[in-house]
Amino acid sequence: MSLFLFKRLITLVATLVGASIVVFLVLEILPGNAAQILMGPDASPEAVQALAVKLGIDQPPVQRYFHWIGGMLTGDLGLSYAYSSPVTELVLERLSLTVPLALMAMSITTVLALAAGIFAAARHNKLGDVGVMGLSQVGIAIPNFWFAILLILLFSVHLKWFSAGGFPGWDEGILPGLRALMLPAISLAVVQSAILARITRSAVLEVMREDFVRTARAKGVSRRGTMWRHVLRNAMIPVITVMGLQFAELLAGTIVVENVFYLPGLGRLIFQSISNRDLIVVRNCVMLLAAMVVIVNFVVDMLYAVIDPRVKASDI
Repeated sequence: MSLFLFKRLITLVATLVGASIVVFLVLEILPGNAAQILMGPDASPEAVQALAVKLGIDQPPVQRYFHWIGGMLTGDLGLSYAYSSPVTELVLERLSLTVPLALMAMSITTVLALAAGIFAAARHNKLGDVGVMGLSQVGIAIPNFWFAILLILLFSVHLKWFSAGGFPGWDEGILPGLRALMLPAISLAVVQSAILARITRSAVLEVMREDFVRTARAKGVSRRGTMWRHVLRNAMIPVITVMGLQFAELLAGTIVVENVFYLPGLGRLIFQSISNRDLIVVRNCVMLLAAMVVIVNFVVDMLYAVIDPRVKASDI
């Protein structure tokens, strides 16, 4: 287990280093000058240069890269150009909305997808299976921002059950906060649950054809007992893989939905920072999202070894 963990940790660190280099280089080649944008088109070259020196963007790229990496390792992400606030405070404030939103969406996705996928697999080639697969195909085809608009029209404009946007803040209470995030979470979960339901169905059907399942049935184990005791655990490896990728995608996919519902989350912060060319905020937010994806994949690898020891053994 120690060798398995060591290899995964090395891969984690190498991927994070590679991601940081890519993020830094991509933002470096973007056109425009942050100091010029902040000062305005009528600012004098001397004033623009003075602001560039103050912001540190006049330094060589290599020096700025290592300064950025050192700041991340010590928790100092720098000062936002546009907000004149520490980036760490801005990111933590926005994460307090984005992470609960992603967790809500992932919870809804998991419940809907596992229920639908197992239901369809248990009724293979029957009406229930065809119906679930048809609905999942529709769910995959629907863009989440368009579905978010439909939810607003139905539940906010016509039924008036939920607000059309905005966030009251967690200081107002947990229930009002969760209520404000319900429609965005559903709009994010629709596509993901449709995809995961199809993966769950395929994984369950594949395991149900294995010899040990037929042996369990021949020994008198009920169909329900076989499903819960033998099939699901062996079918969970591809399902957990997709779930890990989906959670990472949900964290990154909140950018559009947060703007539709006017939520002050990390996605909206990235959108506003791109508009202001506040590159230090964009760089740290993108790197944070990339790190979340890598860490989620690392956790998924660890879950592999817990669910199926053969994965660990084959890697040693």
